[in-house]
Amino acid sequence: MILWLWLCWGFSTSAGQPDSELMARYLEEKLMADYSIMEQVARRVPRQAKFLQRLETRPRMSEFTVRSTIISRYAFTTVSCTMVNSGSEAREGVFEMQIPAAAFISNFTMSIGNKTYYGEVTGKEKKHSSDDKARHKKPPSPTDGRENGYETFKASVFIPRKMQAKFLLHYEELLQRRLGKYEYTVSIRPQQLVGRLRVEVNILENSGIVSLEVPPLRNSKHKGNGKVEGDVSPPPSTVVGHTKTLAKVTFNPSVVEQTRIARNGILGDFIIRYDVNRELSVGDVQILNGYFVHYFAPTDLPPLPKNVIFVLDSSASMVGTKLKQTKEALFTILQDLRPEDHFNIIGFSNRIKVWQQDRLVPVTPNNIRDAKKYIHNMSPTGGTNINGALQTGAKLLNDYIAQNDIDARSVSLIIFLTDGRPTVGETQSSKILSNTKDAIRDKFCLFTIGIGNDVDQKLLERMALENCGMTRHFQEDEDAASHLKGFYDEIGTPLLSDIRIDYPEDNVEQVTQNFFPNYFNGSEIIIAGKLINRTSDRLHVEVTASNSKKYILLKTDVAIDLPSRNDIRGVPGLEDDKGDKNYIERAWSYLTIKELLNARLKSDDNQEKDYLMEKAKSMALTYNFVTPFTVLKMREAGLHSEPPQEEFISPSTDGIGEKLQSLQGHKAPPGIRRQQDKQRIKISKTSADGDPHFVIDFPSNNFSVCFNIDGEPGDILRLVSDHKESGVTVNGQLIGAPAPPNGHKKHRTYFSTITILSNKPERSYLEITPKRIILDDGERLLLSCDRSAVVRSSSLEVSISANSNITVTIRGTISFVILIHHYKKPAPYQRNHLGFYISNSKGLSSDSHGLLGQFLNHEVKLLQESLNTSHQQIGQNQTEALKPNATNTLKVKGRLIPVVWKQRRIYNGQQEVDCWFAKNNADKLIDGSYKDYLASHPFDTGTSFGTINIL
Repeated sequence: MILWLWLCWGFSTSAGQPDSELMARYLEEKLMADYSIMEQVARRVPRQAKFLQRLETRPRMSEFTVRSTIISRYAFTTVSCTMVNSGSEAREGVFEMQIPAAAFISNFTMSIGNKTYYGEVTGKEKKHSSDDKARHKKPPSPTDGRENGYETFKASVFIPRKMQAKFLLHYEELLQRRLGKYEYTVSIRPQQLVGRLRVEVNILENSGIVSLEVPPLRNSKHKGNGKVEGDVSPPPSTVVGHTKTLAKVTFNPSVVEQTRIARNGILGDFIIRYDVNRELSVGDVQILNGYFVHYFAPTDLPPLPKNVIFVLDSSASMVGTKLKQTKEALFTILQDLRPEDHFNIIGFSNRIKVWQQDRLVPVTPNNIRDAKKYIHNMSPTGGTNINGALQTGAKLLNDYIAQNDIDARSVSLIIFLTDGRPTVGETQSSKILSNTKDAIRDKFCLFTIGIGNDVDQKLLERMALENCGMTRHFQEDEDAASHLKGFYDEIGTPLLSDIRIDYPEDNVEQVTQNFFPNYFNGSEIIIAGKLINRTSDRLHVEVTASNSKKYILLKTDVAIDLPSRNDIRGVPGLEDDKGDKNYIERAWSYLTIKELLNARLKSDDNQEKDYLMEKAKSMALTYNFVTPFTVLKMREAGLHSEPPQEEFISPSTDGIGEKLQSLQGHKAPPGIRRQQDKQRIKISKTSADGDPHFVIDFPSNNFSVCFNIDGEPGDILRLVSDHKESGVTVNGQLIGAPAPPNGHKKHRTYFSTITILSNKPERSYLEITPKRIILDDGERLLLSCDRSAVVRSSSLEVSISANSNITVTIRGTISFVILIHHYKKPAPYQRNHLGFYISNSKGLSSDSHGLLGQFLNHEVKLLQESLNTSHQQIGQNQTEALKPNATNTLKVKGRLIPVVWKQRRIYNGQQEVDCWFAKNNADKLIDGSYKDYLASHPFDTGTSFGTINIL
């Protein structure tokens, strides 16, 4: 037997190392056989494995399972680990798990032999006694060291011989959206091969899941990573399945597959990236049992211009890889700047070197080329004058803003990068913070980047927090350049500025941060709060923001499901007695605690810091979160308690639409009361609506004239044409539908698109359909017709009443209203379409034309024709006396047009208008024939027959 083992061992070592794949396959076949030892479950280990095990001192890990439920971006994660001590003496078992630094641990339980210990979150005291520590275990705790946004949770216990220990760790986090994706990451680093290894992630997003992807395993230290360069496929044994709102991702590698990835058990990070359906609106508002969470991430917005200064550390400590990677990243970043941006570069060590003195330069090919040369020639030398560099950058940007006529909606920012601590000039952190805040004065934001282990990350974090920015910390490795570029991508495309989100003060309380200086493309703004009035059936939401040259106002009323069916119980981390604490409430508590921690970090007042600490501690104790002010202490549950059971319920797809509310809408401008929304919009009868039916109102004559235009599908009718004078043109495109049965028409036509063009004082156009609106004034903005909104610029205002109407006001003197006609169950001859109404025509010139425009400034006389053909002019008050059967005549520009009495329905069929109807496609009533009013394309601004102008 000994000879056989010696031969086996000699064969393996003769190849230089044991045949790990053969060993792994053998382990996989044999490792799962069970047998009982002292009423505890252990694992049968093959002889060859036993021989190798004797060479080791640590217990074997037989099971490692991670299960997660993500409900509307809030993730509950449970980690289960079982270790078996098959040795003849007690051995120390170490459970170690990297968790996101932003996550809160919510529970920890472990069972050793026949004893169970549970974690109890208590307030952290200044002094801790060691009397309550169990003899055979060390208390678990997250370590202070952070690596690329992760902390290490570690617990060690002594496992008696021939017994097992089981660990259950629960943590929670609110996923942050970056670069257009939510990223959920699980660290899989058991540090040994595991008989049963499984990761299961369930995602429930009622808004709809899009772009779900599982990239290869990531290992920041580049050890044991089996990823092939350029490989984008999921890790082996990964199974991905999803419906519209539910996704399930599993990773279940066998021992053989684990060996192929990493022989040391450090597999890496298992990553899931996804996004949800969204559009420009007030966002996704979800309400459950007296709490709400509001996600705001609009799309299809043009970027704002940037004024950016890059402040780069060029001290001696940056020598080598760090400066090389920084330069590579900056070369790419400079190439991504937009033509409307302005920028400058400052290099600092013990000296401050400004690339372009006293100015920011526009983005041109020559300036980008010269900036790259400047960066290329930067060389590391001297100390680190952080205070001087920031003061120089702040003064440069402040002077530029004050002395130049910059775009009022542009975004100004400083991007600061260093790898060390202050060594030259002002070196006291508190003084640097104070000086920086005084220099910036809330005029712009500061974004900080730390590289390597020597950087003062707390200083950089607080500088960013105090000046509306963000911070990132990267290790010095070969991915530094991509990390830097990735961070710039997060902040390089500002879409909105000065975003404020409001709710009625008498309806909500304890709302988290609701004002944000900037919104960047690919990110997300999250607000949460409590409802005061739980009997109300609606929550009013208002959003105000700036976008380039436009002022955007959004509003909605969100329905509150009073007999809520949204309560999803049984998620990991919630005890039975806390089942009423739903995921929305926990998201609110998570955000609130984070904001209290940040506020304390920014505060210089000791009394305020103590108050914020106590408030954060109290909330953390209420929700069982481990924070910097709370600690997890282990208590013995009893000598004969059952081992901990993993509490986990996979989400069900049954009734998803009822379980989660995901309602979207928009906001009203400040000062506008809700009652005003209910007021009827005041517009004239002059309109083109329906099939289409045209109505011309003549208030001074106290009558109306109407006519039909029987066009062809695809025809584009010029409704208003005043391009030369007021610069306004309105065109409407027809869509066809079958005629109703037993009708005299061949087909019906409706307006499918209304195009409004204006070239004064600046060029812009609106393209309106029943579903969406495109506003383009050099920057393209997409709006949905089923969401209320107001967009305002210096000369144009567009107001949307959801699924009802759109009001377009040009320079305050011209107003058009477009009604939206939607059919819930349309007949074959019905189509969703638009109606066009003129509300205010004061700004149109006397020369305006078009099917409607030509009547705005011309008198029309109504004549009654008697039996002897003599003519008599009808007075203003005699219209009512006219009988429907009478033959009447209109006199327009010297032309006589026979008309008959009719009634027409307007304003979505809610009102009837009496009018004199002109037959035959308004023959003689309009100038020329209706074919003279056909435009060649929606942007045709022709002002006379046969003339075509293009805006």
